[in-house]
Amino acid sequence: MIYFIKFVYSFVLPPGLFVILLLGLTVWLWRRSRRPALALLGVTLLLYLSMTPWISNLLMGGLERQYDKPELLQGDVIVVLGGGASSGTPDIDGEGNLFGSAANRLLTAVRLYRQTGLPILFSGGQVFPDSGNEADIAKRQLIGLGVPERDILAENRSLNTEQNAANTAAMMNSKGLSHPILVTSAFHMPRAMAFFKDNGLAPLAYPTDYTDSRGSGLYPAMFTPSPGAMNNTGTALKEYLGLLAARF
Repeated sequence: MIYFIKFVYSFVLPPGLFVILLLGLTVWLWRRSRRPALALLGVTLLLYLSMTPWISNLLMGGLERQYDKPELLQGDVIVVLGGGASSGTPDIDGEGNLFGSAANRLLTAVRLYRQTGLPILFSGGQVFPDSGNEADIAKRQLIGLGVPERDILAENRSLNTEQNAANTAAMMNSKGLSHPILVTSAFHMPRAMAFFKDNGLAPLAYPTDYTDSRGSGLYPAMFTPSPGAMNNTGTALKEYLGLLAARF
């Protein structure tokens, strides 16, 4: 029963509701002009597929499987890329919090720090007027998680991945560092590696924050629209376009 309820919810709430409305409009158009109706049906089908976990997992998986977790950790600094932060929101020891992906990256960096003892360089600034400064928030949270301040480097000016790479390279050069272990979301790693290599670095990729489960087969819910799947599809398309743009 619970799965039937979830199925119904997926079509009575956005984004599934939009599919139903577009299908209704397609039926209405079919009675008047079939060519526009067929065009709208094609658009509706594409939108529907983009909202399903089946398609979003295929797209995200194509990014997330490009780099595996390294068996041997070799480097002199753990570089973590930001992924968004809130401003003014309450936290245990201050205000401002990292968003989900950025928090997952930070958690991985702390665990790597406890394994290696390498310093952590967090890169990310304040992207929007109402967002938090990612590196400043991360530094506070790292200290709260037990990482000594002397082992934290905060690069708090970058607004995108290209700037992350350029500003991180400059900070590393000023500190005599040259072999970064790069921590970011698995879907983001291909584009991040491309920019870091463009800046003369040869980072060791350490992907985290996976979205596509491995080893699971298809099941009915994979074909029902959901906000999460639609968001992941958009994220994946952004990364693919970013990879394409990075080549020019």
